[in-house]
Amino acid sequence: MIAPWAQIDLAALDRNVRAMRAALGPRTSIVMVVKANAYGHGLTPVARQAARSGVRWFAVAYLHEALHVRAVCEDAEVVILGAAMPEDVRTLIEHRLTPIMVDEEHGRALASAARARGAVLRAHLKIDTGMGRFGVPWTQAVSAYERLARESGLEISGLCTHFASVEPRKPSLGPTQMERFREIDAAIAHRAATPLFRHVSSSRAFLTQPDWDLDGVRPGIAAYGYGARERGMRVETEPLLQWRTGVMQVKRVPADFAVGYYSTYVTPAPTTLATLAVGYADGYSRALSNKGFVLIGGKRCAVVGRVSMNWITADCGPDADVAPGDEAVLIGAQSGESIWADELARLARTIPYEILTNIHASVERHYISSPSLPIL
Repeated sequence: MIAPWAQIDLAALDRNVRAMRAALGPRTSIVMVVKANAYGHGLTPVARQAARSGVRWFAVAYLHEALHVRAVCEDAEVVILGAAMPEDVRTLIEHRLTPIMVDEEHGRALASAARARGAVLRAHLKIDTGMGRFGVPWTQAVSAYERLARESGLEISGLCTHFASVEPRKPSLGPTQMERFREIDAAIAHRAATPLFRHVSSSRAFLTQPDWDLDGVRPGIAAYGYGARERGMRVETEPLLQWRTGVMQVKRVPADFAVGYYSTYVTPAPTTLATLAVGYADGYSRALSNKGFVLIGGKRCAVVGRVSMNWITADCGPDADVAPGDEAVLIGAQSGESIWADELARLARTIPYEILTNIHASVERHYISSPSLPIL
């Protein structure tokens, strides 16, 4: 059976984690972001391997993701970046999960639910320093902290924010947000009974702003091999995921041969067309119609015609040596050539995050490793 499948290299993940760890001071923890099925790579295998590579903190978006992490990382700290609900407090406490309080009302609701169970819930307080999404507005942060700190049933153990933009060579809001956070952090430090775990940097800030490391950094896309290969980055990481499929049909066609829905591509000369087993139902972006490339036999072949639900067509050239059953690379390397998610993102006018997370859960993930790093 020919079908698309993804290969995830756990040894590459280990190298990425070790490279990031080496760039940090001993007092700063990696808080690895594994939300959205570990950016499409598979939450459980990725979290398990990251823990074996030394990661002790993880960040997710939702409770169900946190429970998957807890199942394979018994001793890890797990932070839920989204708004965990008061009805989830029993589960949060039982599984030692740390929610983020996204505003003062949310914090009070969590505290009330914990009190009703005669328990104390550990939580982090998020400050909105300019992202305009989750968080207590920075102008109200210190007073909100003081009120929440008096709530029985609640232990505030951390403080965080999220950057709207970090561009070291362009104007961005990042420096202003960091200045706001530092002022709030200093004011709260005088009021807190114990030091708080402070984390602000996602991948871009981690890669470019060492002074913002604080107690933890939250690498997401960098851990999966993207955004860290530009000049001037603090550390270089490598992609973990390769996406492949098979050639289903090969057809020799003349010039002026129309391809795909609405005939958006017409061959300019005689050529060889290969129909591949992948489409937008599998997560291959429709925006790559007449724009994308695949690798067949180590050669770049243009995606021609519209991407359809289950298939795409590639122009392999007039003299192509291609046959049904051959392997085609959608993301990855083959015979010295490569196509990675950041290139596809540029062609589709999006970001590599979307290319990776759009790979459908039904696409089989195969995990490989090195002899010294057993497959999990």
